Amino acid sequence: MEETRLKQENERLKTAIAELSVLNDIATTITSTQPVDQIVASIVNKCVKHMKVEQGVVMLLDEQDRNNPLHTMIRKQDSGEKLLSYQLDSQLTGWMIKNKKPLLINNLQDDQRFKYTVENDSPIYSLLSVPLNIKNKMIGLLAVFNKKANELFNENDKRLLAIIASQSAQIIENSRLIKQESQLRLMNEDMRLAKETQLNLLPKNLPLINNYQIGAKSIPAKQVGGDYYDVMQVDDSKFAFCLGDVSGKGLPAAMLVSNLQATLRSQTFTCDSCKQIIANSNNLLYRSSEPSKFATLFYGILNSGSHELVFCNAGHNNPLLFSYEKELLELKTGGIMIGSFPDLLFEESKIIIEKGSTIVIYSDGISEAMNKNEEEYGEDNLKITVLNNLNKSPNSIIENILSDVEKFVGGAPQSDDMTLVVIKRTD
Repeated sequence: MEETRLKQENERLKTAIAELSVLNDIATTITSTQPVDQIVASIVNKCVKHMKVEQGVVMLLDEQDRNNPLHTMIRKQDSGEKLLSYQLDSQLTGWMIKNKKPLLINNLQDDQRFKYTVENDSPIYSLLSVPLNIKNKMIGLLAVFNKKANELFNENDKRLLAIIASQSAQIIENSRLIKQESQLRLMNEDMRLAKETQLNLLPKNLPLINNYQIGAKSIPAKQVGGDYYDVMQVDDSKFAFCLGDVSGKGLPAAMLVSNLQATLRSQTFTCDSCKQIIANSNNLLYRSSEPSKFATLFYGILNSGSHELVFCNAGHNNPLLFSYEKELLELKTGGIMIGSFPDLLFEESKIIIEKGSTIVIYSDGISEAMNKNEEEYGEDNLKITVLNNLNKSPNSIIENILSDVEKFVGGAPQSDDMTLVVIKRTD
């Protein structure tokens, strides 16, 4: 009796030492700072080695993929062994997701739960699978197949694999979080560079125009879009100005703005026709960017001596021209947005800017600013605000518009860039 008891105790101690050796081996070879796939590979390799099995696999849960939530990360097998069949793979993951508990099978052919997925010549005859849990939340599974020397999986194997899974789950999750944090830092840096690029493209100082006052301001959103404005002196009396809004967000949008700026500036100083400048710019943008990338744009050339304005509106919000008597004209003539289709034709209009008139050019970040009830600020509110401030300077008009928009949205987050250019004839 005593000899039997000592033998059992000795076996228990040997098992405990072996388990501690496995856990120590895993603990000393993997850390959260390693890439997830490297951690998973180490875990699977250690399980195949220490548990004396033919195959091992880790599958991690992807909550965004509802059709295939568990993705095989690493599968380790002895050379010459056949891989687990897809049908069994899928059935196993389904069972684990549903039950979220260990699964031990030593005769897979006769197991009713898998009888329709196991073929007669299947190389898999036994398996042991345990969930990878973090605070009662399953993030994946760890499974091993076919003990060598025709041995059977037992409760000690199940307990050991569960302990390994418990340790591994936390390390895997920590590595995932570190990776996500790194990706977030890269995204934030991308956004910072996008804002910096976008702001650097805007003119540092606006030119002085005889008989005119001009003001401009752009407020980037948290999610950077691609508003862009410019004012260029062509000669002693001619000034070109524009306000555009490119598609997309972040650094790609800022890069498209850079492309648009270079294109417009080159065309402004090499072409006299307003509509031809836009047509040429459209073709250049189309050739140098994807068709899904485009820009809306208002472009005008002002002669400060004759007070003649020639303009082309390429799919942009209609600028507002208020006369001294507060009569309103919307500047619509032009065509569709630029960059998506080649060889487009555009129209232009020519008008005279009367003394005391004010032009307000704006991006849709102004008119489409939303309050918490998802109501838009709208063009009507914009027109009223401008009318109430027509006797003020362009910069004051801009500040009053922005203040009124801010009051309207009532603290709701800014979702798009807000840009304004205001030009007033003083004499």
